[in-house]
Amino acid sequence: MLGASRAARVLIYSHDSFGLGHLRRCRAIAHALVETHKDLSVLILTGSPIIGSFDFRARVDFVRIPGIIKLRNGDYTSLKLHIDIEETLAMRESIIRHTAEAFDPDIFIVDKEPLGLQGEVEGTLDALQARGVPLVLGLRDVMDEPALLAPEWRRKNAGPALSRYYDSIWVYGLPQICNPLEGIVLPDSVRRKTVYTGYLRRTEPMDIIPQPLPDKISEPFILITPGGGGDGEEFVDWVLRAYEHDNDLPHPALIVLGPFMQTERQAEFIERADALPSVAAIRFHSHMENLMARATGIVSMGGYNTFCEILSFDKRALIVPRTRPRREQFIRTSRAQELGLVSMLCDDAVRDPYAMATALRQLTQQKRPSESVVPGLLDGLANVNRLAEQLIRQPRPLVRFAEHRA
Repeated sequence: MLGASRAARVLIYSHDSFGLGHLRRCRAIAHALVETHKDLSVLILTGSPIIGSFDFRARVDFVRIPGIIKLRNGDYTSLKLHIDIEETLAMRESIIRHTAEAFDPDIFIVDKEPLGLQGEVEGTLDALQARGVPLVLGLRDVMDEPALLAPEWRRKNAGPALSRYYDSIWVYGLPQICNPLEGIVLPDSVRRKTVYTGYLRRTEPMDIIPQPLPDKISEPFILITPGGGGDGEEFVDWVLRAYEHDNDLPHPALIVLGPFMQTERQAEFIERADALPSVAAIRFHSHMENLMARATGIVSMGGYNTFCEILSFDKRALIVPRTRPRREQFIRTSRAQELGLVSMLCDDAVRDPYAMATALRQLTQQKRPSESVVPGLLDGLANVNRLAEQLIRQPRPLVRFAEHRA
């Protein structure tokens, strides 16, 4: 038993309302924690509008906070509510703070943003720190180009937050791929509490009956995924044009467009796929692990979760990374290609369909990731479990939130 008098509790905060990356990473960590520790519960705080589309293991639940999206000009606005952004942020901050007070966690894990969106977690960090709750910042392997990340973090006052609040910084990757804090001026005390866990291994759900493939798709097939899809329209168009210009591509393609792609573009891509003999397109699939496991190869944009799945299921992969607004995917993919884990096709804005067709033909001839030896590559979840157990076992003040409030 982890807890001496009650079951242990982990609270995870994921700020994002757009995309799937942060939510899926937090969900994978939550599932690994409860699977390993039978007396532990995890609660996820998130602004994701589609969190209810995912299944959660027993002892994992979520609290949905009002969604916020970032506009092209950099401003934020409410995702669904017709109220001012200041009111939405105040609601989010209040829900986060009161949820933490009621849940009374043994660990608080903050995903990516040290102070949360627009600083909304700072009050909660103060309150939990006063109660002696270990505070953890979780970072993906690559944040952005150092020259772009450094001014962003100065603007958000993120560096001082690492020194003031956090007991540990978990990097869900390896330094052989990237140091996500490269270029950030930080004291040695912060560097010393940074731990590289390795990538987060994914597994195929055993209690889920796989959905049948579309009629036109038979194994072996290539899985095409732009992740959440919000920035994947040009990528999907390029793949479709390759199949439209080359009728002899050796494998059928299943395209999962993603829930955040514009509805009009989804309809257009589905119509184009329907006109092709060996291509099918669907809007969303809640168990991508099942499709990953069945596919003979993966074509993606190289987001963090897809990269973890490529490694976990040992799939040959062609990655077409985006470079705007962040260079995260390009940095990750470039280094992974150097290590022999994946192949990369750069988007040159021309997007020659024959270049994509050639890359698709070569895909199934390349090496699998397992043929390149990278020690500790997929140890992430095992190390997260070990690190969490260490923090939970640390002595805590006897006064807890509920007792303090009473």
